Amino acid sequence: MTQKNRYVHRAHVSARQFRALVRLFALDLEATKVAALTGLNRNTVNRYFMALRQRIAQACHQAAPWGGTVEVDESYFGPRRVKGKRGRGAGSKTIVFGIFKRNGKVYTEIVPDAKKRTLQGILRGKVARHSIIHSDGWRGYDGLVDVGYRKHHRVRHGANEFARGRGIHINGIESFWGTAKTRLAKRRGIRPHLFYLHLKECEFRFNHRQSNLYQLLLEMLRQDPLN
Repeated sequence: MTQKNRYVHRAHVSARQFRALVRLFALDLEATKVAALTGLNRNTVNRYFMALRQRIAQACHQAAPWGGTVEVDESYFGPRRVKGKRGRGAGSKTIVFGIFKRNGKVYTEIVPDAKKRTLQGILRGKVARHSIIHSDGWRGYDGLVDVGYRKHHRVRHGANEFARGRGIHINGIESFWGTAKTRLAKRRGIRPHLFYLHLKECEFRFNHRQSNLYQLLLEMLRQDPLN
């Protein structure tokens, strides 16, 4: 008798097969390898991977605002170099804004630009006013004190300054950027409309790096099965 799949509504795979798929997803294997190891159709694996990433993105988006000491930064994902443009504003790149709580979790959001209004709008929704903010010298972070953030420390990367006394740096968020870009590069090209889901998967994996990701995902799905 086939065990009822309590992780997926109207599932077309058994609970045993689905758990095997989730275990391999947690190990960060690509869909092609998962299909070969489980005997499932590649399209079936891709469909469930998509559903898992959508559920992960939803969980990340619902994260509560943070307090304490946070680091903020933007990063640019896409071609390594675009002719005629470098750094901020480089064409063909996706801009991602990140907030990292020291010794804790990261939150990312794709943004249309790195202007002050855009970045401050996200900060005001995700970071408590009593927080201590660390950033680089980008002008998009000007005026944080004026909107209620009393403690704002900066490192001036443009002057080759990467840390100052009293722990003033943004090494945590920069470390996450490196981890995310390395992982995404292994995917050998991600379709633009799927980039958000893969970004949120990087965020989720980082935030739960000390957890058993397989057990965590199963618990999430037991509480709220996939459709």
